[in-house]
Amino acid sequence: MNIVKSNSVVFVLALGASYVVIAGGIDLSTASTTAARAMIFGLSVQAGLPGPLAIAATLAFGLLLGFLNGHLVACLKISFFVVTLGALSIYQSFALVINDGTSLSVFAYPAFKPITAFFNGNTGPFPNLLLLDLVLLLIAGGVLRYTGFGRALYAIGANVEAARLNGINVRQVTLAVCMAAGGCVALGAVILVGRPTTAPADADPTLLLTVLAAVLIGGTAFSGGEGGVFGTMIGMLFLGVIQNGLTLSGVSSFWQCMVSGAILVFAVWLGGVRTLLRRKRQAG
Repeated sequence: MNIVKSNSVVFVLALGASYVVIAGGIDLSTASTTAARAMIFGLSVQAGLPGPLAIAATLAFGLLLGFLNGHLVACLKISFFVVTLGALSIYQSFALVINDGTSLSVFAYPAFKPITAFFNGNTGPFPNLLLLDLVLLLIAGGVLRYTGFGRALYAIGANVEAARLNGINVRQVTLAVCMAAGGCVALGAVILVGRPTTAPADADPTLLLTVLAAVLIGGTAFSGGEGGVFGTMIGMLFLGVIQNGLTLSGVSSFWQCMVSGAILVFAVWLGGVRTLLRRKRQAG
């Protein structure tokens, strides 16, 4: 239960990242945009907005940033890598400038009390964050498996030109993917603030690595067109168990980052080997 609660932010971010990677893209701005959205949420609470309106404002901001990224990729034909690499610096600077580089504490605000009570509370024997993660997992998995949008994601990730020739509106799907990822990051930012009751002004330097590692370890192909969110959940739990074991063993946090990086490289290599073997079987 502790592993799930401490990795819920990673899991929610990884859901959006899974959609982007399945569609053949990559989002390098996950950590910085999480910090930017967390600051928007903190400022909304401090401005006196009720909890639901503060969450709605954060989600709207997340969808807007996702739309901007998607517009640059889909309409201006700039690659995911370039757009999100630029967004990484832009949104991190935004998070620092908006409050002069200091974190926002929202613990004392009455509108925030129900939010932190929910994220840190339980329903029966189960943490609320676990139940929220399961609901999001079922929704994201159902969209991928049972909707035309989900099938379009796989088609675009496998071969964007073939998808276009088969009547898929690549531009609209790309916009929708980026907005979905932006919504997931906004929700992750709310959870990030909701548990410790503070909105950080700077991004966790290991957050992007952990999110991408969870996606790729879960079986989503880096080249796109293959994978799923249930594998992402397994990847998140795997990393959480590894990190928890290293912490309990007294291993330095510096070494923990090295282990996570090595696992990420191994996961990408293993995915490439799996793809190569599958192509050989198909050729045979």
